[in-house]
Amino acid sequence: MHVDRGRVTAPIVTRPVMRARRRRPDLEDAAPAGVAGALSVPPRCAISRGMAGVVHLVKICVGAEAVEDLVAWQAHGAATDAEGHPMHVTRMWPRREAELLAGGSLYWVFKGLILARQRLLRLDPREGGDGVTRCALVLEREVIRTEPAPRRPFQGWRYLADGDAPADLSEARAGDDTLPPGLRAALSDIGVR
Repeated sequence: MHVDRGRVTAPIVTRPVMRARRRRPDLEDAAPAGVAGALSVPPRCAISRGMAGVVHLVKICVGAEAVEDLVAWQAHGAATDAEGHPMHVTRMWPRREAELLAGGSLYWVFKGLILARQRLLRLDPREGGDGVTRCALVLEREVIRTEPAPRRPFQGWRYLADGDAPADLSEARAGDDTLPPGLRAALSDIGVR
């Protein structure tokens, strides 16, 4: 409170002036390779993280009940690149491309559990029938089974930090299908592997 000639007045509160943010092309996200207007600088997230880490993607394997369904579908050769590598086309282009291609994988979710992964080789632009450019996730042919890890439903794909990724199953356990996936996940949660 302020007293001025016997009158009590409230103090005047001023707000800081907010200035319009200038666009800095050297820090803006780069468009995917092959797309008009692509900048020749790394994306903003790569600059802020120092491009040191590895990140993965998580995707629900729609229409597949088990890992064998994914393997059979990819063996059919419906979605492959010119070299025969399986690929999955997604609408959105990952902004953390450098971290994905530094050793990242695509982790597949089956019925609420991450059960397998495939290493990402590259991201290719693909134009759909509607003229929209999409992202083709080009994958290694080998499907690697992982420890079951529960995952809530989601749409599209999500990033997965390297430290949060489930471990690969050992070669001796890769063919273990004697337990239902739900029971394997419950056992994994309590530390029984």
